[in-house]
Amino acid sequence: MPLLVDSGSGQSIHDQLAGQLRRAIASGELRPGEKLPPARQTAEGLGVNVHTVLRAFKTLQEEGLFEMRRGRGTTVTGKAPRQVEFVTRARELVAEARKAGLSNQEIRQTLEAQL
Repeated sequence: MPLLVDSGSGQSIHDQLAGQLRRAIASGELRPGEKLPPARQTAEGLGVNVHTVLRAFKTLQEEGLFEMRRGRGTTVTGKAPRQVEFVTRARELVAEARKAGLSNQEIRQTLEAQL
């Protein structure tokens, strides 16, 4: 799966990479259990810092889409296909709330009230 970086974009490189990887999971291009190339190799291929790639991988790990194990690499989790749509919608909801002027605390409180 080729990843692309647009240095002219207003979006950070790690966010661009994370978004492309989310879309690849949603489309089935990346499947549960599939192992990703090492972060260093990915960074070299893109001409970016390895920490940028690791930050994108870490974001997806925190979202439950990737599992990262030292010495074993990064793999797509089994729950990733089900979760990617939820994560995408949540990110859109947070962006809309911020546009409406809500603070992080107000967003958190609103979401927690729904649980």
